[in-house]
Amino acid sequence: MGQSDRQLAADLLIDLGSVREIVERFQRAQALFGDRVAALAPGSWDIATALPGWSVRDLVRHLVDEQRWAPALLAGQTAAKIGDRFSADPLGDDPVGAWESAADDALTAFAGPDALQRTVILSYGETPAADYCAEMTADLVVHAWDLAHAIGGVERLDDNLVAWTLDYAEEHLDGSGMPGVFDAAVAVPDDADLQTRLLARYGRRT
Repeated sequence: MGQSDRQLAADLLIDLGSVREIVERFQRAQALFGDRVAALAPGSWDIATALPGWSVRDLVRHLVDEQRWAPALLAGQTAAKIGDRFSADPLGDDPVGAWESAADDALTAFAGPDALQRTVILSYGETPAADYCAEMTADLVVHAWDLAHAIGGVERLDDNLVAWTLDYAEEHLDGSGMPGVFDAAVAVPDDADLQTRLLARYGRRT
């Protein structure tokens, strides 16, 4: 094997390692949210969350819908092509089962051969699939706290996911919030822990 071949093999191993890390992080974030969905009591679905106008059911539906879109987008379909395919309420009489099915399908899609080397077309334009996966990972982590906070569940999140998501937020969010999605960043003490800083970045008041 020549020098160029060895370098190509090394680069390929690095790329495969990065892909594995991205997918595994996404899977851990799914589990973080999924554990809280599985812990929901039958009477919890109508409880209000800190997200204006959203009940627990609305929050879980939002995450289920995000998971459902992933396979189609990774397959190269656009929102126009997908149309109203996912407009119906996916939760039905088995919200936990709906989450598990959608999460499994999304994970399978992101873990597919070359999936993270593709480009997807989101509402705001063409996006590398790896960035799309990262965005969904961050959303799962923050919404895991939203769900736990609403039902009085376990609010403490995975430290490694928190640290990664804070880095992601500091790189991608300017602190002004997103109208109708989350509030502007909240000021916290300089010595606040990482989770407090993360939630504050997303406008959550703990």
